[in-house]
Amino acid sequence: MQLVATLDEYGKPAWITATIVGFLLWWPVGLSVLAYLIWSGRMGCGNRMAWRDYFNSEVQRFGGGVGTFSSTGNRAFDAYRQETLKRLEEEASEFQAFLQRLRHAKDKAEFDQFMAERRSGGAPTTV
Repeated sequence: MQLVATLDEYGKPAWITATIVGFLLWWPVGLSVLAYLIWSGRMGCGNRMAWRDYFNSEVQRFGGGVGTFSSTGNRAFDAYRQETLKRLEEEASEFQAFLQRLRHAKDKAEFDQFMAERRSGGAPTTV
């Protein structure tokens, strides 16, 4: 998995290049790299929560579907279900914010380490 970590360090251009090279070498290799990118979410565009919200709004607009629930006839249960779904959505967004803070803290620590090594004139260490 060292290759995956290396490509993740370089970002999306490295993954795109790996996919193109895979297709040039042998088409099943390129296809498998592309499938991995899609499956792992590495080439995802934008915020996944925004896509989910967009999908749910479109479902509501067209009158139902997979993402909506019809009334059960029991108001207490419907209210409970609505509150629970709202709470779960809030917890999911709080968790996403927590993950963003963790990523930011990790990036800051790595940058601070780099700057400290640069100031001291020492050779940078690999993680």
